[in-house]
Amino acid sequence: MRPPVTTLTVVIHPMKLLDKALDHPDTVFQRPADVLSCDELSHDEKIRVLRRWEYDARLLEVAQEENMQSDQPGMLSEILRALQKLHARRIPSGPSKSGGA
Repeated sequence: MRPPVTTLTVVIHPMKLLDKALDHPDTVFQRPADVLSCDELSHDEKIRVLRRWEYDARLLEVAQEENMQSDQPGMLSEILRALQKLHARRIPSGPSKSGGA
């Protein structure tokens, strides 16, 4: 007879969560809406995470325009809607496609 299966709950320290989310938001959150509902992040931290995700999404769009294939779905519109819900100021895009100068 096998012992009962127990569920392991992993708790990530808020600073480690933020660090990981800023490095790779899509490895911490499935959707931009998940960032909005994360109680461990402050309002400003949520904006920072979504801005990083926005940058990554813009780079992905540029790569796809250049016929580089990706298995990741485009999430730019979802990210922008999440930022809008946080009343984040819109950062004007620069001359490049990724929003940078």
